[in-house]
Amino acid sequence: MNYRNLGRTGVQVSELCLGTMQFGWSVNQTDSFEVMSAAQAAGINFFDTANIYSRWVDGNPGGVSERIIGNWLKMSGVKRDEMIIATKVRGQMRESGPNKEGLSRQHIMWQVEESLRRLQTDYIDLYQTHWFDENTPIEETLRAMDDLVQQGKVRYIGCSNYPAWRLTEATWAAEYYKYVRYETLQPHYSLVKRAEFERELQDVCETYGIGVIPYSPLGGGFLTGKYRKDAPQPESVRAASVQRYMTDKNWALLDTMDTICADHDKSLSQLALAWVLDQKTIVSPIIGPRTLDQLNDNLGAVDFGLTAKESALLSEKSAWR
Repeated sequence: MNYRNLGRTGVQVSELCLGTMQFGWSVNQTDSFEVMSAAQAAGINFFDTANIYSRWVDGNPGGVSERIIGNWLKMSGVKRDEMIIATKVRGQMRESGPNKEGLSRQHIMWQVEESLRRLQTDYIDLYQTHWFDENTPIEETLRAMDDLVQQGKVRYIGCSNYPAWRLTEATWAAEYYKYVRYETLQPHYSLVKRAEFERELQDVCETYGIGVIPYSPLGGGFLTGKYRKDAPQPESVRAASVQRYMTDKNWALLDTMDTICADHDKSLSQLALAWVLDQKTIVSPIIGPRTLDQLNDNLGAVDFGLTAKESALLSEKSAWR
């Protein structure tokens, strides 16, 4: 495993980050433990979760993924300081009433304690605002985050799903008020979804030294080769959302990827991750394996050996401009 600095900070994280949205949703606790233990043994020291995982599932109150990670930390024997644990705050965490969601000081201070309890830890390495809150001034959010860092409950802060102007506003506000600033951004980014990040966010992150930890780098499964033109769609909970990528351009991209993979004896998933890792400002793509086989496949993206010519070809075939 290789390691990279988390943005401009001195902390080093593995080139692949283990996403855990599936834990307690499509993966039970026993299998989640197996995946986490194998990932840690392979050198992955960076786990990402969120307090709302997986409230969208009937009977799931949220916080389940955090709870599973906390249980694993307790039983695994892995030293807490060997792991970089990231979680998020913003979403709705109770059924009714005011202040049930958002990025107000009240909501953040409530939810950080809940996340710490579920994770069975006394600090969070990277605390991220899950998406922006148009009802709360950014200086209120940053002041709350700054207090958590001063208290030792949070080490660094980051954000997810922010447009470029809000990320810039937050960066300037942090500098003006002398608060801690967002050191990371978690955007949706892959070979089949580039414009949202590359249009403006990429330049902001490069200018201000913000580390990028993209989610869905495999295009919801499209870039694994599971979906093929003129072939029956496999049964999958994500099949409907993947249809947006089923265009002539992207089918041609898969053909190009097949050729490159054959030259390297690698899988499509490994190539898709290797391309993301090759892009500027990228620190650690977030993978979401449900099984050990999927994890082991993803691990093959490290030291892929992708050439500059091959990377440029993939960029050309997937260009959005």
